[in-house]
Amino acid sequence: MRIGDSDLGIVADDGVAPGSPGRVLVSIEVDDVDAALPRVEELGGTATGAANDMPWGQRVAHVRDPDGNPVNLTLTR
Repeated sequence: MRIGDSDLGIVADDGVAPGSPGRVLVSIEVDDVDAALPRVEELGGTATGAANDMPWGQRVAHVRDPDGNPVNLTLTR
């Protein structure tokens, strides 16, 4: 789904039980993953680790929002 200049991809996973933690994972593309990490905690979220370079060309940081939902901050290089 395209919203303005943003894309939203939705994937179904039959292996995940409804209502279990981690059922939905949102990935947000940012200009600088490393610079965004400190803001996560300032805004009430949790950074679960440092950013990593993935073999498919993205830099990714796994975080949790203030409600504990998983979110990926990504940058495609």
